[in-house]
Amino acid sequence: MANKDQPITIKKYANRRLYHTGTSTYVTLDDLAEMVKRGDEFAVFDAKTGEEITRSVLAQIIFDQEGKSGQNLLPINFLRQLISYYGDSMQAFVPTYLEHSIKMLTENQQKFRDQFANAFGKDAFGVMEELGQKNMEMFRDTFAMFTPFGKAATEAAAEPATSEDRPSAKAPEKTEDLAALKRELAEMQKKLDRIGG
Repeated sequence: MANKDQPITIKKYANRRLYHTGTSTYVTLDDLAEMVKRGDEFAVFDAKTGEEITRSVLAQIIFDQEGKSGQNLLPINFLRQLISYYGDSMQAFVPTYLEHSIKMLTENQQKFRDQFANAFGKDAFGVMEELGQKNMEMFRDTFAMFTPFGKAATEAAAEPATSEDRPSAKAPEKTEDLAALKRELAEMQKKLDRIGG
């Protein structure tokens, strides 16, 4: 097991084989998934070019896990929304938001486990659905802070509109809108300062 300063080096060869330099053995994506679960730090490099490809290998592990029956963690609507942020002006904020969200989940996982265990006899699936809905609301609300017209514009943009039935959008007064945006940005800055501090 490598320490935090020196992660294990994994080399990926052209034949897609992964070589663990610490144990001098070939490993599989499942082996790497187990290493992640154990907390082992590793970095993956292309054996030919030396380029670091850790992100794409981790994404491949997720893809493989999602393909297994009963292993799905990523809801279809979440995947659609995530894809929609690629190339969007909000793309830069998504990684930080997701990292912060998963960190909070990790820190509170025992609390969630206990609540789930207590609710299991009552309405376990309802609890999970409610938790998922709250998470998506928080996701939308966070990004609404960065849009020019706040939450209303984000919700309006998310709703499909046909050529016959498009909602009429009334522009809010500029001064009110600007003041609201400044307040939202100030609140977000305070939250970011608390996270970073």
